[in-house]
Amino acid sequence: MSRSFNQQLDQHGAWRSNFARRLQWLSRWLTDNELLDQAVAERLRALEDQIRTSKVMVAFVAEFSRGKSELINAIFFAGYGRRIMPASAGRTTMCPTELGYDAALAPKLRLLPIETRLEPHSLAHWRERPTRWTELPIEVGDAEQLARAMGKVAEVRWVSKDEARALGFWNPETPDDNPVQDAEGRVEIPRWRHAVLNMPHPLLEQGLVILDTPGLNAIGAEPELTVSLIPQAHAVVFILGAETGVTRSDLSIWREHLITGDDSHDTRFVVLNKIDTLWDTLSTPAQIAQQIERQREGAARLLEVPLAQVLPVSAQKGLQAKIGHDAALLDASRLPALEALLGEGVLGKRETMLRLAVDAGMTALRTEAERLLKVRQRDLSEQALELQGLRGKNVSVIRHMRARIDQEHAEFEGSNTRILALRSVQGKLLREVYAVLGRTALKADMVKLAAALKRPGVKFNVRKVYGETFDALRNNLREVQATTAEIQSMLHATFRQLNAEQGFTLQAPAEPDLSGFEQELGQIERSHIHYLGVGNLIKLAQADFCDKLVRALASRLRLVNEAAMTEVERWSKGASAQIDAQLKERRRNFSKRIEAIERIQNAAGSLDDRLAEIAAQESHLAALQERLHEFTSLIAQHGSQPPVAAPAIAGEQLRAA
Repeated sequence: MSRSFNQQLDQHGAWRSNFARRLQWLSRWLTDNELLDQAVAERLRALEDQIRTSKVMVAFVAEFSRGKSELINAIFFAGYGRRIMPASAGRTTMCPTELGYDAALAPKLRLLPIETRLEPHSLAHWRERPTRWTELPIEVGDAEQLARAMGKVAEVRWVSKDEARALGFWNPETPDDNPVQDAEGRVEIPRWRHAVLNMPHPLLEQGLVILDTPGLNAIGAEPELTVSLIPQAHAVVFILGAETGVTRSDLSIWREHLITGDDSHDTRFVVLNKIDTLWDTLSTPAQIAQQIERQREGAARLLEVPLAQVLPVSAQKGLQAKIGHDAALLDASRLPALEALLGEGVLGKRETMLRLAVDAGMTALRTEAERLLKVRQRDLSEQALELQGLRGKNVSVIRHMRARIDQEHAEFEGSNTRILALRSVQGKLLREVYAVLGRTALKADMVKLAAALKRPGVKFNVRKVYGETFDALRNNLREVQATTAEIQSMLHATFRQLNAEQGFTLQAPAEPDLSGFEQELGQIERSHIHYLGVGNLIKLAQADFCDKLVRALASRLRLVNEAAMTEVERWSKGASAQIDAQLKERRRNFSKRIEAIERIQNAAGSLDDRLAEIAAQESHLAALQERLHEFTSLIAQHGSQPPVAAPAIAGEQLRAA
């Protein structure tokens, strides 16, 4: 029997939590054995953050009155025994609504006033300005209170045509898309621009984020929603009416906002909702099934998606069946088939990405930690050879050796000039990286784009303008890649010299590959270029619309640049951490050598005793290396297992491995 989306997300969440606990245990074990240098700690933190904070966003998109909010209720909130999202007849969700959970925040509904559209700031900007949001506390266990709070997203205002135009809801050049005026010439607009619900729902706690979007007009009026939020969703559920199939407005949403020209079809699911309207007592079950199948095939053909990704559903009957524990009605609603497909498509893809990250992370972590162990093993071997050379030697020879160690120590401390020079040049080059990818440089690129878009008239050359902008952004990444290559060459040369002079085992970490960020820029460019088709040329003639578009683009590009800078910074820290770790080990080695000579000089311990101690330490290091390999292999193996099959392994079981 297939597992529902809720069940699969439960298992996915349990897998992530269990894996995060293993990483914490491994961190403690590495700390206890002095193997947690900066590079290893950085890898652990990055991997743990990725596992713990990884989100799965599912966006629900539809024209008005397709039953979108009811579908969200049926899949995610049936356990409350009532509707949570407003799902009455007519328009319900009037503003984009995000449902998620952040443990650092209190449970509440945050509402951004529609008037913020009059100010030149993106939605990303307003997320960082909590004082501009209206906040409503929620009682998670009180279904009635929660439903009342969520009813706020359906609130509207009646405003003059001029005000509607200023807010982006009225365009005299596209009269067919404008809302209907009342007797006083007013039009209806949403009261809120955006809503964010933070609540500790079991699914939301495990990283699920639900994005509920309003209809075509509202989507078109908020470019950031179309070119940022929806493209970043791991899956998009596009809802149609089973009785109408693909209407003109449905096709407009699909072509203009959901298909971006990349490989997005495998994350786009089409739902033919309200199949219960086809349940006709005058037709046989076979005839009803044939009619549903014809609608499926028609939708798949028009939207150019595989038939398997078009699912007939009755959200209303599915919700009713779940609340009433009616297995037959639930089966007839066909909701379980959609839940299973969502789980396999969304979570399966996400789990694959996380497992690859786990495998790569464990391999890199093991390499870093083993390098420290090898340095210690080499130092112990040198100490043993040095002490064995003292057999039968008199006091003056031992005293001379002590002086030689002191001299070596002094020379070692005096040789740090090269390391300081390396760090100085490395820091200078990194500052160049930050200058190329920083906010100031990005703002300059966006100013050029904004200036081109603000030119009067219809902008038939908009694709060329975007192409030039993204070419510049790609060149920035290539410039940074060239800088990292320069740093890498310098690291290789300096590390070889230090290895030869100081007996280090430094190895420059793999140079960061920024090609993935170039690919991400390509995806963003395609989503924008697709959005800027002929259907939006009229909107592009509006200065305020262009402002919103550029701000939305800048917000998303800033995230790409910051991620690239983080990757470069992590690589740079890895190189510095190696030097710091081997400097620390070398100083500890000097201390051990001096301590051994002093003990022999003072007859506090015999030569044989010290050699026995070194032999015991060498055995301990060999055991640590074996356990390190076992632990990292065990954790990587757990990460590669499907969540449903992965057993829980506690720290005690790892200790016993």
